[in-house]
Amino acid sequence: MRLDLYHQGTYCPRANIARQVTWYFFGHLLVSSRWIPWSSVKVWTLRVFGASIGTKVRIKPGLKVKFPWLLSVGDYSWLGENAWIDNLDSVRIGSHCCISQSAYLCTGDHSWAKESFDLITAPITLEDHSWVAAHSIVAPGTTLKEGAVLALGSVAKGTLNAWTIYQGNPAKAVRERPYTKPNTRTGPCRYTPTVDDGEMDLQDAGGTI
Repeated sequence: MRLDLYHQGTYCPRANIARQVTWYFFGHLLVSSRWIPWSSVKVWTLRVFGASIGTKVRIKPGLKVKFPWLLSVGDYSWLGENAWIDNLDSVRIGSHCCISQSAYLCTGDHSWAKESFDLITAPITLEDHSWVAAHSIVAPGTTLKEGAVLALGSVAKGTLNAWTIYQGNPAKAVRERPYTKPNTRTGPCRYTPTVDDGEMDLQDAGGTI
């Protein structure tokens, strides 16, 4: 590859330069700050810069968001410490989702087949009740279906089936996630694990907010 020939092709961040600069030097610092512990301040800042954020969303210190105007988060979701939402393309996070510590959601890639190393982007979708555990990586174009879990330190690409736990690199289905389906899409989810499932879930899924 020839990085001196690199170009972004038709890619557009969907915001003018003034908005991007203001976000980088003001909004980004508020959202990622460890000196501001209040989720409400971080949520307000993301909304000001165009993010769609639901009610009662919790944001821990160190969160990084590339472009808030390409981010959508549902109700009661948690965004963990040092998580990185690298959203060159849209990222949609449903309700009651958890993105744990140092998880990385990556929407950008490059064409290894072209000398100009062209930028390629694809969206990421996390459906309701899904969980990306600590230090996991979600690749461009990935969808976690409702209730899917990406276990500690795993790497996911493609579609992760609903109510299934995935583990490894590349992530593979290792077991079903027991549940009682909620009454509504964003309603409370009531789990019905067997006697020994609690300990196994912690071991297999890993990571807490």
